[in-house]
Amino acid sequence: MFYVAPSLLSADFSDLRNEIGRMEDAGANYLHLDIMDGHFVPNISFGPGLVSSIRRSTNLFFDVHLMISDPLRYADAFIKAGADIITFHYESVEDPLSVLKTIKAREMPCGVAISPRTPAEVLFPFVGLADMILVMTVEPGFGGQTLIPETLDKVRTLRRYAVRKGVDLKLEVDGGVTADNAWYCTEAGANVLVAGSALFKTRHPRGVIQKMREAYRDHPFLK
Repeated sequence: MFYVAPSLLSADFSDLRNEIGRMEDAGANYLHLDIMDGHFVPNISFGPGLVSSIRRSTNLFFDVHLMISDPLRYADAFIKAGADIITFHYESVEDPLSVLKTIKAREMPCGVAISPRTPAEVLFPFVGLADMILVMTVEPGFGGQTLIPETLDKVRTLRRYAVRKGVDLKLEVDGGVTADNAWYCTEAGANVLVAGSALFKTRHPRGVIQKMREAYRDHPFLK
């Protein structure tokens, strides 16, 4: 399966209801919600209050990405706010396996993310345990950046490992994804594409999503 996840960080926050509706009408599957604390990453975004507010406006799958230093401190608040999956950063905690198990014990799907400087191999133990793995294709913290091509090598490494283990892995990429480079991501093995500016800054998000789906169809994972 293939999923497109518009990143709310790039939306017009003065008109969120309509912005989210545009993505839903365009055929998006997920809504990617970047939660930033100004500590783990050098930016601040929004919290569970906003997530709870927009939850009433859409049936999109809420892909909550915690780019924060203490994910367990806030996990319950985002679960209550309406998260459908919570992804935390491997680098943000001392014992990521324990964090994963704690969140999953709340009957909440949980993913693990890595930043560009973190090697893919650290996530091998999580393949088959995490509900999703996220590879950041830019330095986390700000939207509108350009995808770092070398990060796709890590996507390919993780997909190959999952194939060897017989795991049907949701493998997400986030950062600088556009209609033009989506095929690089799908060939590397990604099947969840997060895109912010490429979707929210265009008048024709349906066409962008369609091109991303075509990229997944025409440029599948190359071993």
